[in-house]
Amino acid sequence: MDRIRLYAGTLRYLKLSQIVYFVRRRLCPSSIPKCREVLPPVRGKILIQSSPTGAQKSSAEHTLCFLNRKKTFSHDAVDWSSGEMPKLWRYNLHYFDYLNDPARSTPDKAQLVADWVLHVPAGMEDAWEPYTASLRIVNWIKFFNGDQVAVPPEWNKSLYHQALWLERNIEYHILANHYLKNGVALFFAGMYFQGDDADRWIETGLKILREELEEQFLSDGGHYERSPMYHCICVMDYLDVLNVMGSSVGKRFREFDHFRTRMNRSLDFLHDICLPDGMIPLFNDSAIGIAPAPDEIFRYAAQIIGYKRPQSNLARVAIEKPQSGYFALRNRNDMMVIDCGDIGPTYQPGHAHCDTLSYELAIDGRRVIVDSGIYDYQPSPQRRYARSTRAHNTVEIDGQEQSEMWGVFRVAQRARALHAYARIESDNRLIFEGSHNGYRRISGGLVHTRSIEYDGHSCWQVRDRIEGTGKHIARNYIHLHPDLHACLDGSSVSVRDRSGRAVVIIEACDQSEIALAEGDYYPEFGREMKNASIICTRAADAPMMLGYRITKIDSIQTIQ
Repeated sequence: MDRIRLYAGTLRYLKLSQIVYFVRRRLCPSSIPKCREVLPPVRGKILIQSSPTGAQKSSAEHTLCFLNRKKTFSHDAVDWSSGEMPKLWRYNLHYFDYLNDPARSTPDKAQLVADWVLHVPAGMEDAWEPYTASLRIVNWIKFFNGDQVAVPPEWNKSLYHQALWLERNIEYHILANHYLKNGVALFFAGMYFQGDDADRWIETGLKILREELEEQFLSDGGHYERSPMYHCICVMDYLDVLNVMGSSVGKRFREFDHFRTRMNRSLDFLHDICLPDGMIPLFNDSAIGIAPAPDEIFRYAAQIIGYKRPQSNLARVAIEKPQSGYFALRNRNDMMVIDCGDIGPTYQPGHAHCDTLSYELAIDGRRVIVDSGIYDYQPSPQRRYARSTRAHNTVEIDGQEQSEMWGVFRVAQRARALHAYARIESDNRLIFEGSHNGYRRISGGLVHTRSIEYDGHSCWQVRDRIEGTGKHIARNYIHLHPDLHACLDGSSVSVRDRSGRAVVIIEACDQSEIALAEGDYYPEFGREMKNASIICTRAADAPMMLGYRITKIDSIQTIQ
């Protein structure tokens, strides 16, 4: 019965078109198209600049590393099924992102493509899925576009065949970033080849790109999945498309100027939410090393569209991105980034976490309080933990979740942000306030409101108000970076780095009891680190208050 309720709570948010296409794919899967024996010619070079890629873990010959798991293949036999590896690892094997790794030799890259063409049959599981094929098509074209290797006819034939198949298998049932990737791949394939099929791929790809620019990028510049990592990935998709558009000979795309304008706004968004270390906060299925680092994206954008980063004054700024639900309180290298947005999009919330009113805090340029990140996309304990309320720096009530996360990517009942703002007061204090209704389904109809007051120098006061009725147990979680150690002293916790230097003191307020626990931190896929967690607990009748104070310690002070 509970399973039925979860399905019903999930399906009610889907678009009718998603359900129709899902049923159609199950009942009438598309056949593998036949590929013509004589291919139309290719257009030639279609890129102006080489594009950056995510961190490459291994460039040794015949060795591949994804999700922090390495595998070495024999010289003449790549195991393209690799059944002992997680599904996401196998997907990465077939993405061919490693073709963009400058440290990997050209002969090794060519051998991998040749082996795939020879040994991976059409329709093979993992390899022939639309998202996987979309990434592979783009990566092959980028590789073929260079001057490094002569492209044999059988490689182009395989590429053409994949594009024909992708055209029949566009992910209308999933939408979101998958659908966008399909459009990018078809546009690339259409620009690489000539002929009627290629012209049709260009039009289909551009139609998707036009539609999804308006659908997926919000007016504040953020991506609608509210994941900084996927924001970077989707911005890179449009920059790659603009790269190809800018290189086209004798063809002017009317979309170029509009795409460029919107990407400038999305790049500004990325600039504003990055922490002082230059990297993204780890909200909502974000991990380091998948998308290119923000600095690399900014450099690429400067080459492609002449992007210039905002020359903003970082002293005492309150940042609001209300459509995306991101807010920040910053004074130079001290910065708190706060998540108070709706789970989105409603019809595809697969990357959402229970992180409403959670935050990350950097002090003196280094991360002190962190989001727990993401470990995998498997039905694992790590996946369940990473999406849970207790994995985030927010309040859990009566052991319940803000939103009903289930499966690997599904969400049933979900928290909704009721209001949020960030501002500078006349006395230069920086203020954030926001609320959500995720606990209304609990007896007492609870609403959680969080206010954060930053004096702009050394103190963050976090106050949580639980409105409603009845007696409840509220737990406030605070997760420290693994480089930091915590020491409990009465109603406060001293936090120091590995050298013994004091960083902050965290004090419980409003009669909350404070305790330490061990947590898990996943900064990258497949990388698990232990960290210290602080839990402030209060049992009381609603309405009730709980909270804590974070005080920055002078960097020269050392805890004895």
